Amino acid sequence: MNTFYYVCSYANIDYSSFMNITAGIALNLIPENLGSQPVFLCIDDTIVPKSGKNFEDVSKLFDHAAHNGSNYLNGHCFVSVMLCVPVWNQNRIRYVSVPLGYRMWQKKESKLELAASMVRQIMPAFTKKKNVIILCDSWYVKKDLVCLVDEYENLDLIGNARADSVIYDLAPEPTGKKGRPAIHGRKLSIQEDFTLSDEKIGDYYMAVRRVFTNIFGHRKVMAYVTSPAKDSSTRRLFFSTIFPEQLEIFCAYQEKSPLNQTGSNRMQYIPILLYVFRWNIEVSYYEQKTFWSLCSYMVRSRKGIEMLVNLINITYCAMKILPYQDEAFSKYRTESVQEFRFGLSGLIREQVFYANFVESIETHIKSNVVVNASKQLIQQRSYHL
Repeated sequence: MNTFYYVCSYANIDYSSFMNITAGIALNLIPENLGSQPVFLCIDDTIVPKSGKNFEDVSKLFDHAAHNGSNYLNGHCFVSVMLCVPVWNQNRIRYVSVPLGYRMWQKKESKLELAASMVRQIMPAFTKKKNVIILCDSWYVKKDLVCLVDEYENLDLIGNARADSVIYDLAPEPTGKKGRPAIHGRKLSIQEDFTLSDEKIGDYYMAVRRVFTNIFGHRKVMAYVTSPAKDSSTRRLFFSTIFPEQLEIFCAYQEKSPLNQTGSNRMQYIPILLYVFRWNIEVSYYEQKTFWSLCSYMVRSRKGIEMLVNLINITYCAMKILPYQDEAFSKYRTESVQEFRFGLSGLIREQVFYANFVESIETHIKSNVVVNASKQLIQQRSYHL
């Protein structure tokens, strides 16, 4: 283990390239007839608590979900990007979620800048994709990140925003009077200027209109407001830089509801319904922390920690991708990645045991019965695989 930690810390390996390689492999999973479907880049950050203070760049961090009697804990914060690609699953479109990589936040640059640099690094892999959509929460819907949609023609963003974000109506028609025409209309309120739908769409009532907002400058965006009840004062605000008519998505074949519930009156809500895929990154954090020892590293240098965390991520991604690459493991496509890992490790142990058992038989005994029985058992096991 010490040797492994030493290699992680001092090996001359550019682990940032792992993201591009993983993205290329994941994009190759997309069937040809789903090539026009959008792919998603989920962006978020997660905290790894560490009890010691000898880890490089460890600091006191705020965690709203901490269960230690305080909202602050000692640890590292990692920013990550996840890629979601469409595949077929029993005549339904399922999005396979693959975390591309982790970067440790060092306070030298903001988490927004760190996320933006990660997206810029992997965007060359998406030159052939029509719609690449960033999904993020309200922390990341700020200018340092949203500026990316102006840098890449095929990149858009759908994100939750602060409920008090300043939004304006579209500019009124020119009046013909002298003077500079208005850049935008009046200031809007999410409580008074958005009329919720008559019925729930999924779990929420929704409202939508095209607006301007300071976050996106002069770009028109879709503003969505959701509420659990029509008379509730609790409303959430979302922005989308992509309009429904710009999307080419097979709603009727989608696995997730209510995205698969089509209808002319629902088409305007497609961008906000796509936001559901952002939750996949939270599932990934839970799985990697609970089952993949993401929080158990003891290496102390920042480079070693990042290398180890990204190597763990590669093994996790391999378990996500392999069932779609090899038909022999196709039954695990609907199973959790942990089930596949346990099943595959069991098969590896059995094969190692059978191989060593045959090789260790004493040559002077030459027990043909034992040898033939072992070979037959191995062949049967290989047939079932």
